[in-house]
Amino acid sequence: MSDLLEQLRKAVGESHVLVGDAIHADYTHDETLTLSPVVPRALVQPVSTDEVSEVLRLATEHQIPVVARGSGTGLSGAASPMADGILLAFDRMNRIREIDIENQVAVVEPGVTLEQLNAALHPLGLTYPVSPGEQTASLGGNVGTNAGGMRAVRYGVTRHHVLGLEIVLADGRVLRTGGRFVKSSTGYDLTQLLVGSEGTLAVTTEVTVKVQPRLTETTTVLVPFATLAEVTHAVPRIVASGVNPTILEYADALVLGSITRSAGLDLGIPEDVQQRALAYLVVVDEDVERLGTLLGDLGAIDVYVLPPQAGASLITARERLFFVSKAAGCDDIIDAVIPRAAIPDYLAKVAELAAAHETFVSGCGHVGDGNVHLAVFQPDVEKRKALTREIFRIAVEAGGAISGEHGLGTEKMPYFLEMADPAALELMRAIKHAFDPMGILAPDRVLGAGDQRATS
Repeated sequence: MSDLLEQLRKAVGESHVLVGDAIHADYTHDETLTLSPVVPRALVQPVSTDEVSEVLRLATEHQIPVVARGSGTGLSGAASPMADGILLAFDRMNRIREIDIENQVAVVEPGVTLEQLNAALHPLGLTYPVSPGEQTASLGGNVGTNAGGMRAVRYGVTRHHVLGLEIVLADGRVLRTGGRFVKSSTGYDLTQLLVGSEGTLAVTTEVTVKVQPRLTETTTVLVPFATLAEVTHAVPRIVASGVNPTILEYADALVLGSITRSAGLDLGIPEDVQQRALAYLVVVDEDVERLGTLLGDLGAIDVYVLPPQAGASLITARERLFFVSKAAGCDDIIDAVIPRAAIPDYLAKVAELAAAHETFVSGCGHVGDGNVHLAVFQPDVEKRKALTREIFRIAVEAGGAISGEHGLGTEKMPYFLEMADPAALELMRAIKHAFDPMGILAPDRVLGAGDQRATS
């Protein structure tokens, strides 16, 4: 190990290879609630693609696992370090290399945050619309998990905006995929294969993303319903109506109350309405008149058009829900995705399962694209795992998937392996082996392929 450390320090600089107590606690975990901190064998902070290439070449030579880390805001353990491995952190690769106005693209390093990119785009009247909630999240991390967020109902998720990548393969070779064009029918689409691969196939060192004109006139509408079933039945009808909302979220009464109290928000909803409402829709759209008529026809108790500042504050508060749930003692947050029309039955079954497992579950979600987030309050690990397995099972049976945007990482991997088609897993493992034959890239997550380093 001393030889490897010496080589790593030669590659990236003495002060950018840290070990033991020199590694700050922030690097020992991501935001996953179910994981304990782990100190990696070494923390390496490269500043260029060439440095990343040399680090991976050395890791392959020494058969040391490597985990890539952006801002550490993930919720699945994808960026959590391995005790016997290198944590490759992209704090220093945080430059916006170019904003190409004519082609409406931005070229960024993986450590660039959403906040940083949009601050640079704002004066140009542009935006990068993917918004998974935490604006300090990095573009590299978003690519790794195919992040989505509240605006996905209108703009899609990360993969809909990534045009090209620069990546480093496990053996140190540098490869470019895609480009500044919006479509291609030229061979296999390696860019889209890499988006969502959680650092198991290659390490991203540059991302080219689409940007677009920033909307300047939108209104936030808060819509109370007497039951959650009415909310979930309304969503497919809103989408089918031709209304094209920027945000279409649901929150149960508990979630809405928690985030507004935490933010000190008074939205002016009468007490009698609050007592009747068990669930809410939050909609951001340009055509408020048409939206209001539609919502009234769908059984809403009322429709509240929020003043601009209150609307913006509500969206910000919703984006901070993870921290509110964490402060309230939440033990896990899961994010199954299912067809929109199946949401009412799915949530009804979740409520039945929660009662049967004597566990409190509250929810909200990006219902416009079928992504349901559930906060699970159950400190008993085995009871929580049993309930989580059942929640994922009914999502898959409804035609959905285990994760809509958080990824699998280490924590959702066992459920995925249990429920996935064996033929699909075989193909995925073949792809993994083609990219990373020695199995050094995040070998303990997504596919759980075991210690490939020992068998290759």
